[in-house]
Amino acid sequence: MGRLFGTDGVRGLANGDLTADLALRLGEAAARVLVGQVDGRRPLAVVGRDTRISGQFLEHAVVAGLASAGVDVLRLRVVPTPGVAYLTDHLSADLGVVISASHNPMPDNGIKLLGRGGHKLDDAVEQAIEAAMDTPVTLPTGADVGRVTPYASTIADYVEHLVETLDVRLDGLTVVLDCAHGAAHEAGPRALAAAGARVIPIGDRPDGLNINSGCGSTDLTALRQAVLEHGADAGFAVDGDADRCLAVDHTGQVVDGDQILGLLAVALREQGRLAEDTLVATVMSNLGLHQAMTAAGVRVEQTAVGDRYVLEAMRTGGFSLGGEQSGHVILSRHATTGDGLLTALHVMQWMSITGRSLRDLASRVRRLPQVLVNVPGVDKDRTDDPELLAAVAAEEAELGAEGRVLLRASGTEPLVRVMVEAPTQERAQAVADRLADVVRARLSLA
Repeated sequence: MGRLFGTDGVRGLANGDLTADLALRLGEAAARVLVGQVDGRRPLAVVGRDTRISGQFLEHAVVAGLASAGVDVLRLRVVPTPGVAYLTDHLSADLGVVISASHNPMPDNGIKLLGRGGHKLDDAVEQAIEAAMDTPVTLPTGADVGRVTPYASTIADYVEHLVETLDVRLDGLTVVLDCAHGAAHEAGPRALAAAGARVIPIGDRPDGLNINSGCGSTDLTALRQAVLEHGADAGFAVDGDADRCLAVDHTGQVVDGDQILGLLAVALREQGRLAEDTLVATVMSNLGLHQAMTAAGVRVEQTAVGDRYVLEAMRTGGFSLGGEQSGHVILSRHATTGDGLLTALHVMQWMSITGRSLRDLASRVRRLPQVLVNVPGVDKDRTDDPELLAAVAAEEAELGAEGRVLLRASGTEPLVRVMVEAPTQERAQAVADRLADVVRARLSLA
């Protein structure tokens, strides 16, 4: 698998790249690096998973690795990733483990590790765990091995936490929730109903094989149809591990992550809860979000693509809201990671407080047409080529404040991505095509 940890834990084809043996060794190594004996007490880990059938054997393997290293384990069973993060903190665990491949198709799976407080690990810790996997060690025996116990109130605790973050109830709102046949299939409908909403759940019948299949945040078709069919006020779709959320308004129009971020930024600012009047977003967020936030008196701090970079900027600056166009939304007052259910609840709360529709609230962010062209077979390390930079500068000068250009080298392939935003789709496509031609001419590997 090359370097074991990617941008979001360890991920690969279950029982292909990601085997039970690897999961066991990863659990044992993580125990040695992250927990050990702390303050004279036995270390504690919590382990949760999504609904993929492969999660069953991977869960047992990770738990075996942890327990063999002397760590007590609470099995949370099926619960969203942010639920594991919350319970890692709530139960004062030394380590949290999530077995999920998020929005990936069913054959994939992954293992994500969380440190104390439910925070993602930094690169240095991940590298130490990788090194420990190849280091022989004498494991405990007898009474010193770990105990494994099912945790009975996983969903109840997480749902209670979600509802307690709200200031008002959601009575009178009807909402469709697409659970992606994933980890939120139980917690999601329970949380929204407990907050007072009338909930119409779809994608809530997982069979171990249907996670993210034609449903959830990766395919909003079923959600749009259900919202129109039931005359709902809004619809929300999470992904397989429910750490991201996209929405649909009452007319069936999609509300993307940028619009959700803009809506929540305004809500928090008006409530005096937007730290430093700042929203953290990645370089891929639409220019329309920047324009809307400028008009609303909100500063946008940009990061590289990836929720880990958003989180890093939020923690460094003490900011309260950040996220990605894909629907990762981090409300740091209530969560240490993106939480799709938390996002849906707080969008609905602002609808309740203002008495305005989701369509109206989301309209503040007018998305500019965005075109992304992938240019393969090029030297991605030479995007500083003078002629390429000159071509980009010329196109940016022509677009002015009405658009922007972004070149991004792929992290894993000989590929450069050309992203262009402009007032019209046709203009964005034309600029992207011209720059893609320059990339091919200047950076070709042939």
